[in-house]
Amino acid sequence: MVKWRIATLIAVLVTGSLVAGAPDFRAEAAEPGAGATPSTGQAPALGVDLDTVTIPELQARMADGALTSSALTRAYLHRIKTVNPKINAVLRTDPTALRQAAASDARHRRGHTLGPLDGIPVLLKDNVDTRDMPTTAGSLALAGSPPDTDAALVTRLRDAGAVILGKTNLSEWANFRSTKPTSGWSAVGGQTSNPYVLDRNPCGSSSGSAAALAASLSQVAIGTETDGSIVCPAGMNGVVGHKPSLGLVSGDGVVPISAEQDTAGPMARNVTDVALTLAVLGGGDGPRHGALRAGVDQGKRPSGLRGKRIGLWRLPSLGAEVDAVLTRTAAKLRAAGAEVVEVTPPYQQRLAELEFPALLSEFHRDIDAYLATRKGPRDLAGLIAFNRAHPAERTCFAGQELFEQALAAPPTTDPEYRAMRAELTDLSRRSIDETLAAHRLDAIAAPTNPPAWTTDCARGDNDVIPSSTPAAVAGYPSLSVPAGSVGELPVGLLLTAGNHQDAALLSLGAAVEHRLDAWRAPRYLPTLGSGGTR
Repeated sequence: MVKWRIATLIAVLVTGSLVAGAPDFRAEAAEPGAGATPSTGQAPALGVDLDTVTIPELQARMADGALTSSALTRAYLHRIKTVNPKINAVLRTDPTALRQAAASDARHRRGHTLGPLDGIPVLLKDNVDTRDMPTTAGSLALAGSPPDTDAALVTRLRDAGAVILGKTNLSEWANFRSTKPTSGWSAVGGQTSNPYVLDRNPCGSSSGSAAALAASLSQVAIGTETDGSIVCPAGMNGVVGHKPSLGLVSGDGVVPISAEQDTAGPMARNVTDVALTLAVLGGGDGPRHGALRAGVDQGKRPSGLRGKRIGLWRLPSLGAEVDAVLTRTAAKLRAAGAEVVEVTPPYQQRLAELEFPALLSEFHRDIDAYLATRKGPRDLAGLIAFNRAHPAERTCFAGQELFEQALAAPPTTDPEYRAMRAELTDLSRRSIDETLAAHRLDAIAAPTNPPAWTTDCARGDNDVIPSSTPAAVAGYPSLSVPAGSVGELPVGLLLTAGNHQDAALLSLGAAVEHRLDAWRAPRYLPTLGSGGTR
């Protein structure tokens, strides 16, 4: 049933982007105005604006011979060469990318394409195993030989004809090494910058994936999340990120923190591309004829938000400016026909108390199992010793307190640990389910992130952001879409729905995205003046 619903959603989104209201394919210069700059994603030789073009639009041009995957891939490789030095988001490109694109072009000429991702460039977070490129999790300990096999999700992308463009930087070990980490920094890749303001942080741990998308260095990117690591970078870099329901995307071959919460997920500049990528990652078969017809009918509706009930979860701890973005968002959703009611999901304090101790036990178990498959340190104790012996691992922050605490944590066979995880699962699911039921909601909406803080290795992150935790711990889906900004700095809206309601959530997210129309291209400002935020 989940696959069928996702296929139906894809039909809706593809239809919606190919019928009324689809943007012009031609690259247009930005309108002049106060502070305006030309769009950085324009590729006039392609006849498309990389900032705004969607996968269905690209596929339509490939189908009629107006575009090739080779030309698209070259355009993204050129942008990586010219723009990536500003933000340090992409670690490496795949030397076979153009060969992959040429194979896709041959399939397009024969009319035997493999689906909507055939010929579409995709970047992978560097904790996703690839047999032909290093997979490091940002650590020098894994910077030697590549893994023996691809992650399961990479196999699915290759089978769908996607062009694996390269690997993105990340917060080292997905931000599970130090108690004072700096998001977007790794010993392998250095510091990734936020494209909107370069001295600001991109959040983590899928920092490079989100920043690369904001800079239009790929059509799609893959991130991973244990709690917030897809959605926070998406919000802070002004793109879309989906944390799928736990188990929808295989975690085989992804460097772990916790099997109880980890998932990979799609990131892109629009919900349509995220949904199409999710269908591949989850093993869906794509739209069927009946689903496509249903999508056409739904695309004719006057408003996708009319009658939807959304619970607004304000988080005053993120500041008055973020709350003002949320107030404006609520007004726009109401104007589009949605019913918006204010909610406060229960049990949040208890979730905050329990989550971290449980993750310590799970990390020790899961990282030992993963390291046993790789050349280098064979277990967590060996990894701790490696970091102590290699000063390059300590150039931004020296601590590995989380590693040390995990090494001493109770095993996952311990009765106290098991009781803790059972309570976590129960309370997190109830926090969402009870809120949805009590107010008859389609989703809960909260701010994804505060405005990006200044990157500072000595201070570390300023990222206590509670909105992602209920869905992350419950294994339920969440989706961040651009909501607005505080000055130059993007703020996302995080939508959370019930278990395995990914398709319904993406459909709602597409309607919200369309109504808010909040995406803006980054300007790569070096810093903010005295009037900027934080």
